[in-house]
Amino acid sequence: MSFEYHEPPSVSEAVALAARFGSEARFLAGGTDLIVQINRGKLAPRHVVSLHRVPGLDTIAVDGHVTLGALVTHRALERSPHFQGRYRGLVEGAQVVGGHQVRNVGTVGGNIVNASPAADVVPVLLALDAAVTCLGPEGERTLPLEEFLVGPGQTQRRPEELLTTVRFPLLGPNSATAFLKAGRRKAMEISVVCVAARMTLDAGLERCREARIALGAVAPTTLRARAAEHVLEGEVPRAELLRRAGALAARACQPISDVRASSQFRRLLVETLVPRVLARCLERIREEGR
Repeated sequence: MSFEYHEPPSVSEAVALAARFGSEARFLAGGTDLIVQINRGKLAPRHVVSLHRVPGLDTIAVDGHVTLGALVTHRALERSPHFQGRYRGLVEGAQVVGGHQVRNVGTVGGNIVNASPAADVVPVLLALDAAVTCLGPEGERTLPLEEFLVGPGQTQRRPEELLTTVRFPLLGPNSATAFLKAGRRKAMEISVVCVAARMTLDAGLERCREARIALGAVAPTTLRARAAEHVLEGEVPRAELLRRAGALAARACQPISDVRASSQFRRLLVETLVPRVLARCLERIREEGR
């Protein structure tokens, strides 16, 4: 498959090219998904618009919010000092994306736009209440990540728009994140199930003030397990309550059966992993509070 390759030097010129070519164009970030899909014949763009010369899209900014440029790589998430504490779940999600070569070039923006239900970093971003900003010919618009994801390979991004940033609020005291993934092998594996959680305890480290639970590879999109979140909030998060949250999360799933696992096994994994990921959050909060 042949295509015309473009290297615009600015965001505005990249958007102008996308507006000019519409659905015949694709943006190229890390290329770990796009190039594979082109080689397999799943995509046949007539124009590929590279973002490699566009400045400012590979930055991580912390200023009341955390803002990730669309070209921030998974390796950058792993190495950033900003994410070694309360945001450790983001590092854990990034660490299991493919191998080292993939993480060195694969980007956060590309991972989101690819909209795989089994994406590893997306559940953590969802648990962090992330929002995405897209820039098009008519200006910027910002959407909650949960609304942005529509279905497998489908998002709210318009063909002429470029996803530029991902943004989420800073976590307050007594907060932590965690991520767990189940696959058929320990490395370079697509998730059978992945689970991310964020928890905030009260000042006495006794009751759950706020909880977020996000599930991957168990529905057409990454999803929030809201009933499980609600059962935790305002309560003392003892082991029995964590197990109840796991059971509620399993009910929220809409898994399929495929070559990796049956739908029943995926539900069992969710019921098992949710209490574990919540317990990991609790452990991290209490370690920080010591």
